[in-house]
Order: sequence, then structure tokens, then C-alpha cells
Amino acid sequence: MSDAQSYLRVTSADYSRWCGAMEVDRRLLSQNPEYAGNRAAIENTAFAYETMEHIAGRPSVVDIPVVVHVVHNTPEQDVGEAQIHSQIDVLNKDFRASNPDVDQVPPVWRDLVADVRLQFHLARTDPLGRPTDGITRTRSATADWDTDDLVKFSLSGGHDAWPADVYLNVWVCKLRRGLLGYAQFPGGAASTDGVVVTHSAFGTTGTATAPFDGGRTAVHEIGHWLNLRHIWGDDDEGCSGSDFVSDTPNQAGPNLGSPGFPHVTCNNGPDGDMFMNYMDYTDDAAMFMFTKGQAARMDATLDNARLTLTRQAVAV
Repeated sequence: MSDAQSYLRVTSADYSRWCGAMEVDRRLLSQNPEYAGNRAAIENTAFAYETMEHIAGRPSVVDIPVVVHVVHNTPEQDVGEAQIHSQIDVLNKDFRASNPDVDQVPPVWRDLVADVRLQFHLARTDPLGRPTDGITRTRSATADWDTDDLVKFSLSGGHDAWPADVYLNVWVCKLRRGLLGYAQFPGGAASTDGVVVTHSAFGTTGTATAPFDGGRTAVHEIGHWLNLRHIWGDDDEGCSGSDFVSDTPNQAGPNLGSPGFPHVTCNNGPDGDMFMNYMDYTDDAAMFMFTKGQAARMDATLDNARLTLTRQAVAV
């Protein structure tokens, strides 16, 4: 069974969460030596940030310009403006720890909840300096897409990325194999940089479908884009993997659905898995926090690998 198949679990009602970010990461590591070198340098910086004073968080808020590329084969896939704006609203709450459900974090971990001091807005100018609503729309002959990045190129029926040093590119389309989304970690090619989210797990209205109608798939994928790994460490439930964050408990594998607290694995009792973390695989309604250690990793990315984007964010 492949890694993709191992995390694709079908219930009577829907697919469980499955993200393709690590599949993309393995592909790029095997094909691109430059990417492998960049990733090593980025990880060294992230380690330094978490182990130093940066753990306290950045003092100012970074505002990221977003362009949403809607690539659609049917009218249903052509998500509306209200759905797109609902997703931006979720990002701005979740990355500032102002989401209403953050009060559901168990008391043992409430001191670890992080305000990442990151907010998002739809781009106001396009790469040529013209006014824009931050949304592109492409009618495509392709019915659905995979993690091969073809949706990111007009020559293959998708839409080309806007400059990745200025914009966070988000592609919304129909993904196949039960994928909810995938992201490219920092360090990869600009032409494929960004995140992809399936149209039925984007935002909170329109085509967004339960249990992934809370906008949390994009939160999860942007976490990867900012160098966060899955909280269990992607080790096939071996209890030996790591997300390289010291304040997230070791856990055996992804949690699905809406677990009850505590859920103990890998001898991590009495509190068990931090399954309400955005980087687990739980339903949207069951995930509602980043930790301070995760925020430090994101700070390291914003101050280094994605520094050019943050410097230009205000004017775009």
C-alpha cells in the first residue's frame, strides 16, 4: 500500500482528511538537489528560532497578500466571492488565536496557544500594478487534479503562479483521490510555490462540505507553506517521528474525526495527543490551535525563506 493510500480512509459518509504535502516534499527531495539543500538550511534556522528568544513571538503583525486562482471544470467548482472571503476570514481568526472555538483547548495546553501574528488579505494589485480583487478564474478541460502541480501552469490547463516573493498563491480546484489539499514547503521553485485546496474544503459556505466546511484545510496547508510538519511526524505510526517542535506531544499517527480528550498514544499520557492542533488530521470542528513552538518555526520562515514576501505585503 502506498503512503497516499495508507492515509485515505473512507467512511460511510465521507473521506477522512488527507493532505498531500509530504508526498510533494518526497518528490521534490528525490528530484531536486537544490531543494534538498534549501530545506536543510531552512530547518537549521527553524531549530535556532525555537531554541532562542524567538519562542516569545514576533512583536508586529505581518499582513500577507493572497491571490486565489480558481481553476474549474464545472460551474460548481467555480467558487464564489463569498466563499473566498469566508476563507480569508477564517485565516485571520485562526492565525491570531481569535477563533471562537479556541476556548475548547484543554486547560493543560492553554498556555501554549499561540497568536502567530499573521493576517491575510486578498491582493489589491496584480503583478503589473493594476487593481485586482485578488481572484483569477480559469475554465479548464481537466476534471480534477493531483499533487503533480499541473494545476499551477496555464500550459497544462491550470493557472500560472503570481510572483511568489510578493503573493501567497492559493489554487482552488477539484482534487482527486480524496485529497483535501497540499502545499509546497519553503525552499522550492517559485513557479509552484503556494497551496492547493479542493473546492469542497475551502471556506465556510458555498461548496464547502462537512466535516471540512470550517476553512481549516487552508489553515493546515498554509502551516506547511510556513514550514510546519504534521504533528505526528509522518513515521507510519512508529512513535519515532518528529514535527521538530518541542511543545507538541509525540503521537503515533494522525487522528481522524473528532476524538475525545485524552487520547493516549506513544506513552504520552496522561494528556495524550494534541489532536486539536491544526497540523493533525481531525475534522475542521475539532482543530483550533497552533502552539508557541509552531509559531517560532513560522517566524523563522517569515524572517528568512519568505522575508521578501513580508517586506512587500503592505503595498500589494
